Amino acid sequence: MTASRAALTRDSLRLKITVQQVRLGDEEYRVISPSKPLRNGALYKFKDSYNMYVDRADGRRIGALWLLAARSPRSLVYLPTRTPAGEFEGADEEEMPLDLVLVHRAVQFRPSQWKKLRARIRAGNAPRELRTASVPERDLPADTPEIDYAAPSNPEHRNLLHQHVHAETLFLTGSTAAFKEAAPHIFAVTKDGPPAAATELYISGGCNYHVCRSLYHWPDLDSRGWGQFHVEFCPSWSRGTAQPQM
Repeated sequence: MTASRAALTRDSLRLKITVQQVRLGDEEYRVISPSKPLRNGALYKFKDSYNMYVDRADGRRIGALWLLAARSPRSLVYLPTRTPAGEFEGADEEEMPLDLVLVHRAVQFRPSQWKKLRARIRAGNAPRELRTASVPERDLPADTPEIDYAAPSNPEHRNLLHQHVHAETLFLTGSTAAFKEAAPHIFAVTKDGPPAAATELYISGGCNYHVCRSLYHWPDLDSRGWGQFHVEFCPSWSRGTAQPQM
């Protein structure tokens, strides 16, 4: 395997998206999703943590979508990442596949509504608009910030992503700053992963080669009823003919 030489550029922060306006009762929601499936990006729940596996290309698409969520306080950003563990060799058979929805807290969306909303956006006759989204380079810092270990002990800290699971989907809800602070850790995995994969033996979850980031590293996550969100670079993928579940 050769090392990836693709540097992060302005084009890395530009992606094709689908935009849909969906009404539920008296409310109308704007849903953003990638225009093409995430072939090499998957999310699983394993015990009390959430594990996301990415390659370089789709990891950057996912990172750009996180930055887009920060700039979309009236939208839901939907990432179809639910892939059966048997179709991805990096996942444990006990891991539960999940989709991911990033929701700015200004939307005030209730996860219990998601199943109905998802059915409407997946309907074959559902209106959709294809667009090209571009996130300014200034939204991604040149150097990846360190994880804020003091956050749980600071009651004034508001830049946290709250977690809810409903209808086989993980919802991360937070402020603009919360999404902007988390996104660089995903880009860091896509930057450091390819060179390491080219020169070292890869073992998923092992110590020979393992490039990963955790969005939060708190000693009291369990007491909050939350799980760690762990992003790992995965250089090899093994999929069958089935597509990610919708």
